[in-house]
Amino acid sequence: MANKNKDIVIVGALRTPFGRTCGSLGDVDSRDLGAIPLREILKQINIPVKNIGEVFWSVNDSRTCERSFYMDPTRQSLIKAGLPHDTPSISLGMSGTAAMQAVKLAAMTIKSGEIDCAIAGGATSFSSYNRLIEEIRHSSLDAEGTIIQVPTAPLYLHDFDSAAKYCDRVAFEYGIDRVEQDEWAYRSHTNYINAWNSGKFREEIFPLTLSKKDGEAFCLDIDEPHQPNLTPDALSKLNTIHGTRAITEGNAAAMADGASAILLMTREKAIETGVQPLATIVANISMSIDSRRIAETPGFAIQLVCKKAGLFTDDLDLVEINEDFACIPLVSLRIIAGDDNKKLQGLEDKTNINGSSIATGNPTTATAVRIIMNLMYELRRRGGGYAAGTLCNGLAQADACVIKVE
Repeated sequence: MANKNKDIVIVGALRTPFGRTCGSLGDVDSRDLGAIPLREILKQINIPVKNIGEVFWSVNDSRTCERSFYMDPTRQSLIKAGLPHDTPSISLGMSGTAAMQAVKLAAMTIKSGEIDCAIAGGATSFSSYNRLIEEIRHSSLDAEGTIIQVPTAPLYLHDFDSAAKYCDRVAFEYGIDRVEQDEWAYRSHTNYINAWNSGKFREEIFPLTLSKKDGEAFCLDIDEPHQPNLTPDALSKLNTIHGTRAITEGNAAAMADGASAILLMTREKAIETGVQPLATIVANISMSIDSRRIAETPGFAIQLVCKKAGLFTDDLDLVEINEDFACIPLVSLRIIAGDDNKKLQGLEDKTNINGSSIATGNPTTATAVRIIMNLMYELRRRGGGYAAGTLCNGLAQADACVIKVE
C-alpha cells in the first residue's frame, strides 16, 4: 500500500488578475509581476520562507528581460518577493506548457526526497515584449526600408506555419466549422461571467491596487479580456485571422499579462507545518505528436494522464482543456469520446465550466497553474473528486495533470 504521507499535495494557489496586453498591467515589469503571487502565497499559507526548497518558474522565453544585465528573471522575482537569497530556482521556457512542466518538475523533485516544499508557477508580460522600441507595440515600423515587427503578432514559428493554420486544418478534418467554434467562444465568456457573479474566483485571484495615468487608484480584481456584453452575432461578424477559414480574434484566446503560483509539499510536511492540503497531485505527463496536429494533442494527453493515474476518463468530475483556439477543446473532446455522442455530450458538460483562456486571456506561462487552481477550488466547492487539466504549445506538445480533492 502506498504511503499517503509521501503524496504531493497543494497547500496554496493564487494568481493575479489577467490583464489585456497594454492594459492595466501593461507597465508592470514581468519580474515584478512574478513577484506578486510568490510573495502573496507565502502570506496566504504563513509558513517560514526558509521552508521553500526551490522555485520552478515558467518564463516562456526571456525576451522581456534581455536588456544587457536583465537575465535570470526567476531569480529576480523570488528575491523581490522576499524569498531568501539561498533559495535555488529554475526558469523554464516551453511556451504554453512551461508552467505545467514547472508543477511536474517540482513534484518530481519533492518525490525524490531532495526537497519537501516548492513553489511552481510563471509570469508573462506580453506588453513588455517589444519595449526595446517603446513606441511600437501594436504594429510594424518601416525605418528606411527595414521592417521591424512586433514579435507577438502574428504567432508564426520559424520554418513552420502558424499554430492557427495548423489547428484550422485539423478542425475542418473533424467537421468543426466556424459556427461551432464561435458557439464555444460565446460559451466560454458566458461560463466565466456566471462563475464570476457567483464569487467563484475570489479564492484564486489576488486583487491588485493599481494607478491610472492620472494617478487615480483603482482595484483590478477581474480578468480584463472577458467580454460580458459579447453576443453571438458580434462573434459571427469578425474576420478570420492568419489566413484561416474559421479562427478569429473572437474564438481565440487573447494574449494577456499575468502571473500564477502554486505551493507544493509532501503530505507529511503539511501535517508537520500545520497547513491544510487542498488537493493531491495524482499524475503528470508530457507528450507530443506530429507538429501539424496541435489541436489533437490535449485529447491524447487527457487519455494518457488518466491511464497513468489508473483512471478512466469517465472517472473525471471536471476537465479543463485550454482554449488557445476554440477548436482545440472541440477536437480534443472528440478524440476522448470517440464515436460515442452521448459520452461527448457528457464530456462537454464538465469541461471548461468556468470558462477558459478565451475569457480569461492567455498569459502563456501562467495559464497552466491557473487551470490547476481553478479545477482544485471547483472540486472543493463540489465536495471532492478528480479533475484533469491540459494545454498544448505551438508545435504539438502537451502536458496534463490529474488532481484529487478528498
